[in-house]
Amino acid sequence: MLVRICRTYLRPYRPDIARIVALQLLSVLAVLYLPTLNADIIDDGVIKGDSGRILVLGGWMLAVTVVQVGASITAVYYSARTAMGLGRDVRAAVFDRVQSFSAREMGHFGAPSLITRTTNDVQQVQMLVQMTFVMMVSAPIMAVGGVIMALNQDVPLSGLLLVIVPVLAVLVTLIVRRMRPLFRGMQERIDSVNRILREQITGIRVIRAFVRDEHEQRRFAGANNELMDYAVRAGRLMGLMFPTVMFVVNLASVAVVYFAAHRIDSGDMQIGALTAFLSYLMYILMSIMMATFMFMMVPRAEVCAERIQEVMDTDTSVVPPKAPVRTVERRGLLELRDVEFRYPGAEQPVLRDIDLTAEPGRTTAVIGSTGSGKSTLLGLVPRLFDATGGSVRVDGVDVRELDPGVLADVIGFVPQKPYLFAGTVASNLRYGRPDASDEELWRALETAQARDFVEQLPEGLEAPVAQGGSNVSGGQRQRLAIARALVRRPEIYLFDDSFSALDYATDARLRAALARETGEATVVIVAQRVSTIRDADRIVVLDEGVVVGSGTHHELMEGNETYREIVLSQLTEQEAA
Repeated sequence: MLVRICRTYLRPYRPDIARIVALQLLSVLAVLYLPTLNADIIDDGVIKGDSGRILVLGGWMLAVTVVQVGASITAVYYSARTAMGLGRDVRAAVFDRVQSFSAREMGHFGAPSLITRTTNDVQQVQMLVQMTFVMMVSAPIMAVGGVIMALNQDVPLSGLLLVIVPVLAVLVTLIVRRMRPLFRGMQERIDSVNRILREQITGIRVIRAFVRDEHEQRRFAGANNELMDYAVRAGRLMGLMFPTVMFVVNLASVAVVYFAAHRIDSGDMQIGALTAFLSYLMYILMSIMMATFMFMMVPRAEVCAERIQEVMDTDTSVVPPKAPVRTVERRGLLELRDVEFRYPGAEQPVLRDIDLTAEPGRTTAVIGSTGSGKSTLLGLVPRLFDATGGSVRVDGVDVRELDPGVLADVIGFVPQKPYLFAGTVASNLRYGRPDASDEELWRALETAQARDFVEQLPEGLEAPVAQGGSNVSGGQRQRLAIARALVRRPEIYLFDDSFSALDYATDARLRAALARETGEATVVIVAQRVSTIRDADRIVVLDEGVVVGSGTHHELMEGNETYREIVLSQLTEQEAA
C-alpha cells in the first residue's frame, strides 16, 4: 500500500525527484573522494614532508567539501518540498473521498478514525518519504561506492565486509519484523484516544450533570495507558536497534585495525590507506545505519498507508449518476414510490412499502413513535443514503439520476441536530447561497424568528459563531439553521424535527411565518410534537417503518388508533379536538 500511494502521488514530482537523485549522487561522490585525498596527504605529503603537496591536496579537499555541502543542502530543500507536496495531495484526496461518503460509510469508520487517518497517518507517510529522499537515496550509493573505494585501498582487508554486513542485516531484520504489529497497535490506540476525547469534549455537560468525571478520567486513562504500553514496547525495540548497530560497527573497526596492523608491519599497506579504509568502512556501516533508521520508520508508515488506502478504496453507497439529469421542471413535487431502506446486514428493513407524495403549496407532516424511521425517510430525499428498494423522485426524476448540484439547489434541509460552522452569523446563513444580500439574510432571520436576538448582538450579522454554534442556545441554533435553509429559497423544504427546542409561542409564530414565506413550495415536516404538525395539509403516520395512516388531523383522530394514541399522550381529549 505504501508503494502504491507513493507511486500514485509522487508522479507529478518526477522532475524534483530526478534533481534529488542527481544532487545526492554528487554529494556522495564528493564524500567518498575525501578519504582518498586525505590518504594522499598522509602518504605523499606528511610522511615525505612535502608542504606544497599538502597545500594543493588541502585546497582540493576544501573545494570538494564546498560542492558536497551545496549539493546536500539543495537536495534536502527539494526533498522537503516534494514530501510536503505529497502530504498535501494525500490529505486532499482523503478529504475529497470522505466528503463523498454517505452516513453509512461515516458510521463505519467513525469521525475519530477519519481524523487520525487524515492527519497523523498522512504525516507518517510524508515523514518517511522525506527521510527516504534525504537518507535512503544516498545510503545505497554510499554503500556501493564505499565498497568500491575500500577495494581500491586494500582487497584482502575488504574480505571483512563479507562477514560484517550480513551479520548487521540479519540483526536489523529480526528487530524490524517485531516492530510492525506494535506500530499497527499504536495507530489503533490513537484512534481510541481520539474517540474517547471527542466523546468527553462533546458530552462534557452530561458528564458533569451525572458527576461521572472520575469514571471518564479512568476511561481515558485506560486508553491512554494502552497507547503508552504499545509505544514503550516499540520504543524498546527502537532503543535496541542503535546499540546493536554500534556494537557491530565498533567491533568491525577493531577487527580492521587488528588485521591492518600486520599488513602495515609487513609493508603491504600504507598508513594513509588504513586511514582511508577505516573511513570507507564507517561510510559503509553508516549507510547501513541510515537504512536501519529507515527500516524503523517503514513498518509504521506501511500501517498508516494501509489505513489511508482503506479509506481511498471505500466506495460511497451513494453513487453519483453516470449520466446525470441537469435540468428539471423545478416545481417541487416529491414522490416516494414503494420505498424500502435496509441497513447492511440487518434482518428487517427500517422502512418498507412507503408511498408518499408531497405537492407544491402544501405542507406534509410525518409523525410516529421513536424509532419508526421518520428521520431515515427524510434523509433519503437529499441522498444522505440511498433507498435499497423503490425510488425517491423529485419533479418526476429519480434522485439517483439527478445531478447532485441540481438536487442540492432544489432542496433546503434542516437536520435534526442543527450544526453551525465557526465564522459569523452571515457566513453561516450564506453557506448555501454565497451571493445572498444582507436584506435577504434579515428577511430569513425574521421568518425564522431569529431577527430580534441577532439585532441585539453588538456586531449584528457579523457576530462571531463558535464551532458547532456552541456560543448560542439550542433554540437560537435551530432558528439560525432554519434561516440558513430559507436563504436558499429552494422548491422543497425538509424540516427534521427542527422545532423541538422552541417554546410553544415561538413555534407557533415561526410556523405562521413559514406558511407565508413557503406558500408555493413543498414543505415536509418530521416532528414529535403534535402541536407542530396538527395544521398540516396532510399527516403521514409511521409505525415500525410502515405507513399506517394518512390524512388531516381530524380525519386521523377519528379513524387511526396509532395517531390517536400519540396525540392523547401529549394533549387532552378537549385540546386534541
